[in-house]
Amino acid sequence: MKKVFAVLMAALMVAAMMAGCGASGETSGEADSATVKIGTTGPLTGPNAQYGIAVEAGMKIAVEEINALGGLQFEFKAQDDEADGEKAVAGYNALKDWGMDVFGGSVTSGAAAAVAAEAVNDQMFMLTPSASAMEVAQAGSNVFQMCFTDPNQGASAAELMAQEWPDAKIGVIYDSSDPYSAGIYNGFMAKAKELALEVVAETAFTSDTKADLSTQVTQCQDAGADMIFMPFYYTEASQAITYANKIGYKPTFFGCDGMDGILEVEGFDLALAEGLVLMTPFDPNATDDATVSFVTKYKAQNNDQVPNQFAADGYDVVYAIYEALTAAGLDGTASVEELNAALVKWFNETEGFNGLTGKGMTWDESGMISKTPAAVVITNGVYVPMG
Repeated sequence: MKKVFAVLMAALMVAAMMAGCGASGETSGEADSATVKIGTTGPLTGPNAQYGIAVEAGMKIAVEEINALGGLQFEFKAQDDEADGEKAVAGYNALKDWGMDVFGGSVTSGAAAAVAAEAVNDQMFMLTPSASAMEVAQAGSNVFQMCFTDPNQGASAAELMAQEWPDAKIGVIYDSSDPYSAGIYNGFMAKAKELALEVVAETAFTSDTKADLSTQVTQCQDAGADMIFMPFYYTEASQAITYANKIGYKPTFFGCDGMDGILEVEGFDLALAEGLVLMTPFDPNATDDATVSFVTKYKAQNNDQVPNQFAADGYDVVYAIYEALTAAGLDGTASVEELNAALVKWFNETEGFNGLTGKGMTWDESGMISKTPAAVVITNGVYVPMG
């Protein structure tokens, strides 16, 4: 009986260990010192959860693919920060306690800015998938971005408008309390002035007043705007578009990468998104092998949901780190400082990284990325590339 009891206890301990490895947000390779531990923080709950969940899911797929190759192995873990700076720092510290070697976060700009100072102080390499504020990359020489900076995205939007809608009367609505939205707005307005675009209305809201954007939409309508530039997130955008429809106002709506996800907003009439223009580096309907493979795996693991650009950004973060460490011949036996130095060197010197969100991507010494901007138009409920 003692032997039977001992066998049962051993089996229970193994089962418990296996259950821990399969916990949400954690993906393991070989559990030894050579394994590189990648951590991230992002909003996995709350109003911005769609972004964090997508990044987490994209990173997990990349880790699974890489580990299946043999050779360099990764272990991955995500912490929920609810897009809050203080919670992001707490999550970052929890990941350090876990033994994190490389930081693949944070997802949102405010959270990433708060964590960046910690990563610089720790000499922990940081590659954010989607935090696009200028201050993030400028935090230190070991902080890099996989996404465009806000001003660059704003300037690209203005250039596209000048090319495709040179005679448009443009209304601008932005969130003055959000670094992401304000950064894109500033970049857009500077380029719009340079290109002599006709901006007929500028109106803002804040985090305290974003529940009702009827005033801002009405101001654009009264000014005669036939295009509205909305550099903010999809939740607020769905409110603005819904109200415009309610009052019979039908301008062309133009959003940036934060708009990616509007087709998944619960309760939103998807027909109202028809014709919406969206800046995004990732098209899930592309037919190249890499995109088809990623979309197929993502849908299989996420209740048939189509991945957005945040998922693709997360995927690219892991693969860029993998390529850099493979080139350096390093694994988890190296110190955090050694990994950081090797990663910084590779990102500063690479002649071009090919990922889902761009080909030939490079970074400058400030950590900002260079890749070709792209835009899509929502047509019959799917993204259709422009051009």
